[in-house]
Amino acid sequence: MKKVFLSLLLTAGVASFSQAQGVKLGIRAGVNLANNAGNGVENFEKAQDVEFKSLIAPHGGITLNAPLSSDGFFSLQPELLYSQKGYRVDEDNIKYTSRTHYVDLPVLARINADGLIFEAGPQFGYLVGKKDKQEVARVTSEYDNIDDYNRFDIGYVAGVGYQFSSGPSVTVRYNGGLSSILKDVPDERKTRNTVIQFSLGYVFGGN
Repeated sequence: MKKVFLSLLLTAGVASFSQAQGVKLGIRAGVNLANNAGNGVENFEKAQDVEFKSLIAPHGGITLNAPLSSDGFFSLQPELLYSQKGYRVDEDNIKYTSRTHYVDLPVLARINADGLIFEAGPQFGYLVGKKDKQEVARVTSEYDNIDDYNRFDIGYVAGVGYQFSSGPSVTVRYNGGLSSILKDVPDERKTRNTVIQFSLGYVFGGN
């Protein structure tokens, strides 16, 4: 009960700050098409004769939009998002799914050209968990050890969308990882996150 009460107080505080400073609070959620890329993926695919395929996974969280110009054309938009990433392998002899759970903080420069949105900026992520599931010959195994994974993930975001003046928005983004998912591995085993995001959002108080 205390946690719920504190969460409500925090939400109310953020909303009050947003109104006072002209910063607008929003929410966004949607679907990730996630995969891994890099030398590690290419070498593994060749060695095992398999293909990494995109994983469909969710994302969602809160946004704050701070105008940098009086007409709202330029703004800065930090976000705090839960984002599920990973990949899957679906072959005749093996089915493997890797799901990684991140808390992401993108900080985006945003252009609003009469509703048409262009945005780009860095993204900082923190790995909070993972779950790998393997099915071989009808035998299922699960793994959740993250000791070999880098907890911090650095990348970038670029996207386009449309912001309706009444508050709703639609966006399509690409998230590209710059840091290796695995730690302490040679270049030929390094992999990184790649994610295409489809999102619906809402800005409280309108555009």
